[in-house]
Amino acid sequence: MQNPQHTQAQTTSVMDMAPQTAAGKVLWHFTMSLDGFVAGPGHTMDWMTGFSFRPGLVEEYAATTGAVLGGRDGWDAFPDAGAVYGGAWQGPLFVLTHHPEDAPPATGVTFLSCDAAEAVRVALEAADGKNVEVFSPTIGRQLLERGLIDEIDLHVVPVLLGDGIRLFDHPGGAPVRLERLDGGDRTAAVNVRYRPLVTDPSHSVR
Repeated sequence: MQNPQHTQAQTTSVMDMAPQTAAGKVLWHFTMSLDGFVAGPGHTMDWMTGFSFRPGLVEEYAATTGAVLGGRDGWDAFPDAGAVYGGAWQGPLFVLTHHPEDAPPATGVTFLSCDAAEAVRVALEAADGKNVEVFSPTIGRQLLERGLIDEIDLHVVPVLLGDGIRLFDHPGGAPVRLERLDGGDRTAAVNVRYRPLVTDPSHSVR
């Protein structure tokens, strides 16, 4: 299972959003590269180091999450239910798969073979009033198409991957309009400014 949060050194950001609350919501939640990838090729996550997050972010999501729903590919890449939020979260974890019969049993993990809508219904019931976090791009897209995603929580980190697994990969599909939930202009663009980080001075022309 992919872990969307890592516990690097944390700082406060002027662009931060309000703290998450436990309200029985379905959250599509990831840390994402600037070019839209939530995992590298083969679900690799070794690129997700050296970034800072606001203090208490991991604990905030761990406290408001009642259940996690993920996909089989992500689970097979990281088959450790105890690794969610670096071990800060414990609870029911559901893995949606076409072949539950060949999934090795794992403590705290339930393998589901059903429609995505039914899977999220099961997860919401298990969450007992807290939020369900969706850790799968594919399942998230399916739920989005069905109107079953309440919020999309993203932590965009300053890196360009160029390859891997995108948050929303739907060739030929129609654009999906979003609105911001930070209390300001809901249609406002998010403005960021970066520069390439030169790690080898010999590559600089200055």
